[in-house]
Order: sequence, then structure tokens, then C-alpha cells
Amino acid sequence: MKDFHLKGTAAALAVALAAPTYAQDTVEATIAADVVNQYIWRGQDLGDVAVQPTLGVAYKGLSLTAWGSYGLTDPDDTKEFDLTLAYSLGGFHIGLTDYWFNTPNEKYFQYAAHKTSHVFEANVGYDFGPVALQWYTNIGGNDGVNHSGRRAYSSYAEVSAPFRLATCQWTATVGIVPYATSFYRDAGHFALTNVSLRATKELKITPSFAVPVFAGITANPSNEKAYLVFGFTLKAL
Repeated sequence: MKDFHLKGTAAALAVALAAPTYAQDTVEATIAADVVNQYIWRGQDLGDVAVQPTLGVAYKGLSLTAWGSYGLTDPDDTKEFDLTLAYSLGGFHIGLTDYWFNTPNEKYFQYAAHKTSHVFEANVGYDFGPVALQWYTNIGGNDGVNHSGRRAYSSYAEVSAPFRLATCQWTATVGIVPYATSFYRDAGHFALTNVSLRATKELKITPSFAVPVFAGITANPSNEKAYLVFGFTLKAL
């Protein structure tokens, strides 16, 4: 979500950031779901306890992934359904994501300007091995606005570094919103919104079945908030 979509399963994300992606010779499928105590995305609090399913296929570096988030404890939490088309070659990655939220318009097939709940985002990045760099920009849909009330083409950039320590796979991440936009809360100018450290470890249930368990700390210096996230991944493929 492994594609570089940041809303994919946490275990797959850790693997993807740990090494460059190379084209596979067979079609690969992913069926998985995360269960998390909080939905934290790029330093933003988007909801409480949630289940987050993933369905994807990949072939020779090209991938198509569906991802969603559905609140389990708060009926007012935003429902989300995303589609990501991505291509990776070596460490290079490009992608296009269609985010859909059930607000402000609950109709999925509503694409009219000023009415749609879809947000279209382009992504480019490179994984150097020790660190990975990613840049994301909204190119259409229900984007935020800047101080002048014009479309902001809201952007987010981050650097992440994977490493192994004490039998866990860790990822340290620093993310910024480079300029003013209402799309990212409290980002009225350049903002440091995401400083996080996450650890993932497989919990063996049987000799042939293990469940990745993850925990992480995320701080958002921009709004002076911090979060402790815990969850696990169930994966069929």
C-alpha cells in the first residue's frame, strides 16, 4: 500500500522502505487488513479504532491497490476508500492516488467541481536504501485552499529511514507540509507535521502462521500533539 502508498499495511510498508523494489516476473496479489487503535496519517488525527483493508495486484513493477479505513467505535469517523496506481523500477517510484471520503458528499461517483469528495494526488520518490524520499501533490478534486482562497495544490514531503534493532524492523520518518493549505489542518505556512518512529515485529501464532504487530509514536510539532499507535496486520496473501 508493496507499493509506496502510505496508507498500506504497516508491515508491508516497512519491507518496502527497507530495500529498493525490483520488477517481479509473476503476478502478485495482496489481501490484508490492519486493525489500529487510532488512524494517524501524516501527523493528522483522522479517527479512533479502525479496520483498514488492502487489496492489491502487482506485476513487473506496476501495481494497483485498493485501501480503505472504517471506524469501529465512533460512527462519525470518516469512511475512506482509496485507489492507487503505481510503478517502481529499482529505487524509483511514481504513483497516482484517488482518495475518496464520505464527506462532504457521500456519493462516490460524484466528480463535479466543488461537489466531489475525491482528491487526486500524484507522488514521486526514490529509495536510496538507507533513506527514502517522497513528494506528494494534490492535482485535482476536493483540494484545500491557500491564504488567497485559491486551490493550494496541497503538498507533503517526507524522508524515512528503515533499520533493524532488537529483532524489530523500525522506520523513522520526518514529514513536512511545504506551504499553506487548508487540506492539512494547522498548516497555515511551512509546517513540520510528522515526526514518527515505528517498530514492527512478527508474532508467531503457529510454526507456519505469524501476525505482524506494530507500535509507533507520532508527533506533530505544528499543532503540538503526539500520538501512540498500536495495531496488527492480518494477511491472507
